[in-house]
Amino acid sequence: DDVTTPCAVVTFFRPDQFIKVENIPALAKLEEYLNTLLPSPNIFFAIRIEGRFQSVKTRSVPAQKKPYPPLLEVAKQQSLFEFHNVDGTIIGFRCPNYAKEINVSGYHLHFITAEKNGGGHLLDCFIKEAKISIAKLHKLHLVLPDSPEFYRVDLSKNKQEEVKQVEKQSDK
Repeated sequence: DDVTTPCAVVTFFRPDQFIKVENIPALAKLEEYLNTLLPSPNIFFAIRIEGRFQSVKTRSVPAQKKPYPPLLEVAKQQSLFEFHNVDGTIIGFRCPNYAKEINVSGYHLHFITAEKNGGGHLLDCFIKEAKISIAKLHKLHLVLPDSPEFYRVDLSKNKQEEVKQVEKQSDK
């Protein structure tokens, strides 16, 4: 009860698709390949990729305290991590474009090493060999905070450009 997070997307992972892959040289190529496997852009998907990676690049931001700074300020404090010849798991979701007001649309993936001693938000990867598991998600249950702060905050601003800028900062 004392652990907090600004947002969590969770599911009971029950994959209905399993694919073995080799030599996918970049995250962009992985996303292109995943797009060929997904039957529709209109539903949510949970994705798990377990395997051997030639390289992985991730980022993470430190815990924040009130008053919470804007996303662009937080991103300036992020740490970048690189892993080479590592076993691990990529997990995450692909959200439809129409969900962009409540979550990141497209792919949002994280990596963790097999030893569980490193990882973060996935920025890039080179998959040597892996097993991809995909689950279709046809239900969405949204839980909103019940707090005075949430009631007062202005959520009408489009944050998509901010997210893009944060991703560009991570490419450095």
